[in-house]
Amino acid sequence: MALPGACSRGLPPPASALPLLASVSSADAKTPTPTNTGKPTADRLIMKDGTSLYFKDWGTGPAVVFSHGYPLSSDAWEDQMFFLLQNGYRVIAHDRRGFGRSSQPSSGYDYDTFADDLAQLVGALDLREATFVGHSMGGGEVARYVARHGQSRVAKVAFVSSVTPFLLKTTTNPNGAPKKLFDTFRAAVQTNRSQWNLDVTMPYYSFNRPGAHVSEGLRESYWRQGQMTGFLAAYHALGAFSETDFRDDLKKITVPALVVHGSDDQIVPLEISAKLTAGLIPHAKLIVYEGGSHGLLHVDKDRLNADLLAFLRG
Repeated sequence: MALPGACSRGLPPPASALPLLASVSSADAKTPTPTNTGKPTADRLIMKDGTSLYFKDWGTGPAVVFSHGYPLSSDAWEDQMFFLLQNGYRVIAHDRRGFGRSSQPSSGYDYDTFADDLAQLVGALDLREATFVGHSMGGGEVARYVARHGQSRVAKVAFVSSVTPFLLKTTTNPNGAPKKLFDTFRAAVQTNRSQWNLDVTMPYYSFNRPGAHVSEGLRESYWRQGQMTGFLAAYHALGAFSETDFRDDLKKITVPALVVHGSDDQIVPLEISAKLTAGLIPHAKLIVYEGGSHGLLHVDKDRLNADLLAFLRG
């Protein structure tokens, strides 16, 4: 999330801000809607309002539930899911409503609904003693899930490059970003979403730093996932993740917690996110990747995989 002053580095406004700013897309294709409401098929579950939620459920063993960032999908977690699958874990990840292969309703793009969708999926799969892992926007989803649905099914939680605890500048959060910055992002969503999704990959992965090795494959993967996201989700989720205060949510977490963040996160800066998040959760463990970007899932996947496995086994 780009804080005031980020644009002084010469980056276009959208590219110097939060991950969520990664624009959305047009997705006109209609997804077939299963009729078994409340009961999962191989990869879909119908929410209480009729929204079709796509999910992946691989393997057996202790469950790990992943919540993706903006404007991506469950595909963003494939490196972590495959690694943990090989190490004996059951791994589950869904496309948030409006994102990826899930359907695109006209409403419900708020964290209470996101958390309730997650709770319905967890209940339908009857997951117990699960570890919940959220990246970027997904970190807020994990926090709100605990606040609304408790920890009866939660063994541990992990926050990776998370938007928590609160991004918006207010009288009680003076170091946050001004609302006009997020208004700029919403304008970008309406103007040229495709170009924005491409441009933001440079600061997202810190590819804009001198000497950085730019992976065009990663940029294209991000763009593809961003383009699959529906317009309404891309537009309204910007307000959801930027204007939702998760401070009280985090205080309700009492299970073991891991907080991982990059020191060079140009989307959600370390000082206003991970350090505060770790301080609000009793006994949380904070790991900072020196020089790490917002896209730790991909650029630092081997280290992140090892840290997640150690946390799960600890």
